[in-house]
Amino acid sequence: MNAIVSSPSRRLPRRALALAALLSLLPSGLPAAAQSAAPKTAPALTEEQRIVHVLNRLGFGPRPGDVERVRRLGVEKYIEQQLNPSSVDDAAVEAVLKRFPTLAMSNTELLAKYPNSGQLVRRLRRRGELPAELAEVAGLRGQRPPARRAVEPEPQADSPQTDAPAMSEADAPDANEDNRERAEYRRRLRAYMRGQGFEPPQRILQELQSARLLRAVYSERQLQEVLVDFWTNHFNVFAGKGAGRWFLTSFDRDVIRPHALGNFRDLLEATAQSPAMLFYLDNFQSADPNARQWRRGALRRTFGADADDPNSRRAERRAMRRRQREEGAATAGGQSGAPRRPRPRTRRGINENYARELMELHTLGVEGGYTQKDVQEVARAFTGWTIVDPRGALGTDRGGTFVFNPRMHDDGEKTVLGHKIPAGGGVEDGRRVLDILAGHPSTARFISTKLARRFVSDSPRPETVARAAEAFTRSRGDIRATLGALFASPEFNSAEARRAKIKTPFELAASALRALGAETGAGPALHRWVARMGEPLYLYQAPTGYPETAGHWVNTGALLERLNFALALASNRIPGTRVELSRFAREAGADRPRLVEQLLAHVLRGEVSPRSREVLLKQLAEQKPAAGSDSEVARVAALVIGSPEFQRQ
Repeated sequence: MNAIVSSPSRRLPRRALALAALLSLLPSGLPAAAQSAAPKTAPALTEEQRIVHVLNRLGFGPRPGDVERVRRLGVEKYIEQQLNPSSVDDAAVEAVLKRFPTLAMSNTELLAKYPNSGQLVRRLRRRGELPAELAEVAGLRGQRPPARRAVEPEPQADSPQTDAPAMSEADAPDANEDNRERAEYRRRLRAYMRGQGFEPPQRILQELQSARLLRAVYSERQLQEVLVDFWTNHFNVFAGKGAGRWFLTSFDRDVIRPHALGNFRDLLEATAQSPAMLFYLDNFQSADPNARQWRRGALRRTFGADADDPNSRRAERRAMRRRQREEGAATAGGQSGAPRRPRPRTRRGINENYARELMELHTLGVEGGYTQKDVQEVARAFTGWTIVDPRGALGTDRGGTFVFNPRMHDDGEKTVLGHKIPAGGGVEDGRRVLDILAGHPSTARFISTKLARRFVSDSPRPETVARAAEAFTRSRGDIRATLGALFASPEFNSAEARRAKIKTPFELAASALRALGAETGAGPALHRWVARMGEPLYLYQAPTGYPETAGHWVNTGALLERLNFALALASNRIPGTRVELSRFAREAGADRPRLVEQLLAHVLRGEVSPRSREVLLKQLAEQKPAAGSDSEVARVAALVIGSPEFQRQ
């Protein structure tokens, strides 16, 4: 423990010595929550305990005044409202979100307004519109910027080539010149993009992350936001893969949010047709290698009314090839002058990535009873589910949208989990697969288990899962009905379930902001804190999504970052985020025990273990800041936020 605290890479911020003391609580505090098992003789929840429990599980924790508001309304009425989010006025947070223009833009608009610079240059070249200020840099003549030359590493002492002179980067032929050329190319490209009104694509993900945090903190539709978090993780898409970042905004807005409390079958089809999912799991490239050639008019039906017009697409392709030949013939300076040979076409084939994850992660579960043959048949059914101009290279008015391409589809007969799908079904083949999977008993169990794990405990009881699965099956996959069965269950409303789960970094950040009544713009500084604690939003690479249980989140290094976050928040050292705690200093004055009790009551409703209270008081007695000072209040607030009790929900 001490080695970790004093490590240079994990150095505590100034005035954070109290955090080291609080870490001593963790072995008997946070890890115990991973067991999620209280004595079976635990007393029933009091009214206030149940209210706080519901606010923690159906939302991101109580704000000041929320407990009293739910008490006046009634817990059951509050749950009913949260299960029907359209009945809850959320105009205030929606007004705040209007300052993020990307949230309302389509995939096509995002690709056009926030283009990938490489794709933009290629598109301009294809159209013969590459400006001279870009083409002339380093003699590019419309080519891509020069690649960085590889530099030989210096030989080691025991290397057989020790007699050869070492070559540093500075000694490499033209290395500095290459760097200058690349820097000049990037400078001119940025200037050109600004002049044309283009914006950097990084803004898309930043605004999406800000919106997620703002909604979690301020939205009145708390259960919907919890479920958006749940389903976004269940149907995980990695923003760092290719064109994925351009498609995640519509994935959140048009796929996850409208269906978070709807029907699971509808949600499943929405994800299957989402360009974000199609790109992430490579299904947009999946094609029958023996698929039939285009029939007359097929282009028109698939890509639009003018798709097979000889004056549009075909003429454009001919013009592009002509320009490429002319450019190749005119290229000077080490070029042969011969026309560029067209690249050989890559033979496409069926990609099984989406089919496998659809069954293993999205529906049936790994023990769901499917075989490798089922994976192959499902992959065949989804051939042709693809994306128009997925990287914005063509600049079409439908770029980044879903399309079914019959030319890519395997139209033969298929058998999935014993169900025959007749030949000739086209796009309906995939929809028939979704019907089979959504209605399968394994899907009811798998989805119910995950929901119970999220809302009840890391290891839900079999009867809890069975109750939810019965509601799922009876309602034909109605998510609202399934959750209603969970929230009404004895297990959810038991003392055993209360504080049985560890908050993820995203949940911790949102609940801390809510508990302290923070004002935040949820800018990049806050994003970075969530990432430092281990959960960068939309940036989990594996399709599994972030782990769902405490074991992943409970380790000393991650907990130390949580405590550092608590201190940064309470000390107003997160740019764009502010908490106002001076009233506690005014009310407590020099009475340090009173200050502790005030903050415990404010954040934890006074429910804290004797051990945590003892550590808080001991730390105040040992620290030098004057009683009632802002730094002391910030330290106490950070210790309360970092306490084992607040880390649980």
